[in-house]
Amino acid sequence: MDLEEKIDLVAKWIVDSKKLVIFTGAGISTHSGLPDYRGPNGVWTRRDKNLPPPKSLPWDQVKPNAAHNAIVDLLKMGKLDYVISQNVDGLHAKSGIPFDKLAELHGNRHFMKCLSCNTKYTYEEIGWDKRIWGNGYRTDSPRKNQPICPKCGGRVISSIVNFNDPLPVDELEEAINRSISSDVFFVIGSSLVVYPAAELPLYAKQNGAKLIILNRGEIPLKYNPDLRFYEDIMEVLPPIVNAVKKLENISV
Repeated sequence: MDLEEKIDLVAKWIVDSKKLVIFTGAGISTHSGLPDYRGPNGVWTRRDKNLPPPKSLPWDQVKPNAAHNAIVDLLKMGKLDYVISQNVDGLHAKSGIPFDKLAELHGNRHFMKCLSCNTKYTYEEIGWDKRIWGNGYRTDSPRKNQPICPKCGGRVISSIVNFNDPLPVDELEEAINRSISSDVFFVIGSSLVVYPAAELPLYAKQNGAKLIILNRGEIPLKYNPDLRFYEDIMEVLPPIVNAVKKLENISV
């Protein structure tokens, strides 16, 4: 199939779907000015070559792009069950995906969370000043007089999941359940090498979902997707959503 035929086929699958789950990695945010990790000019790729990190926009200038907005359009059309993201940039939430439709498995750089009751707070809500109390990572030693959870008095930490940190249990369990019950599972911009998140597409496929993977880099052979895209995300995702709109008789 050529690209247009593949786009039309995915659009039909989405229209017929009852439980579409979208799984995103760093590749979806590159058009927002953020580097990916394992692409040709990615953070880890350059690190392994002893090169400095790629240039990135300041965080306060980073905004959702057309790919994030296309996913929101699917939600508004009632065609999206859930979004699972490995990204900490918070762009899905900024674009309009509500937290009850979103699992941020590696955290969100804009939020802290209570270790006792899992309540999330922005840094402003909790009164956390990084100049005084640092980043607040799980592995950081607590500092004198740092803010505590106003709800239960528990320790508040950054929601970002660093290497060797446990994933948030509640969001991981929800992501697993949504993956197992999905009928179309669409991977966008992920190299599928970071576990346990990378297991989720396999759960979906093993339980009968159509698996679509959109990523320019190589992926492990075990995924064996039903449909594979190698093109730039902007050449694929917004056109798919426009094709869904046409099938649903919604003006593009």
